[in-house]
Amino acid sequence: MTLPTFQYEQQLWQKGLQFIAGVDEVGRGCFAGPVVAAAVILPSDFHATNKINDSKKLSPKVRTELSEIIKEHAVAFSIAEVSVSVINDVGIGKAAQQAFVNAISYLKTKPEHILIDAFMINALQKDKQTAIIHGDGISISIAAASIIAKVYRDELMQKLPEDYKVYDFFTNKGYGTKKHRDAIAQHGLCDLHRTSFNLEKFLT
Repeated sequence: MTLPTFQYEQQLWQKGLQFIAGVDEVGRGCFAGPVVAAAVILPSDFHATNKINDSKKLSPKVRTELSEIIKEHAVAFSIAEVSVSVINDVGIGKAAQQAFVNAISYLKTKPEHILIDAFMINALQKDKQTAIIHGDGISISIAAASIIAKVYRDELMQKLPEDYKVYDFFTNKGYGTKKHRDAIAQHGLCDLHRTSFNLEKFLT
């Protein structure tokens, strides 16, 4: 398995930039729950683990372990969530952009450059960011952000009150599994569902 590297970070460090933030989001395609973005600035001498990878390729147990290591050794990290109501109001694309901007603004150390998975951040200077297709599998900083964002959002969905149990959010985290779609058909939509996603088509 090919693991992400510091290839992009190294190029920026060699130019004299010190604080490079990796940024990623999770939950963009979910039927329910917030979209969550994270930003992580790792030190250039980061050697705490060699297991960092795209969060989707890791088991929940490994993700949780790595999330703690990343947060312990990062120069700075931050997490930002944008609610379902905002997603329904402005759409998932703009909501994800808002999450990116918030995550970056929450960093205690101001980044000098940003590496981001796939999408440029519209509100930031283009020359201060690099969008990398499949970046969470290429850049360690982006992968680290994907891990802490995924762990945070999964825990959020797993800690929901019993009222939401019928939708199996504990297992599906809001993604549109068959069991989730069947639950929508049987029980209708709840306040955590993204009505902007045209989920009414699953109602019977």
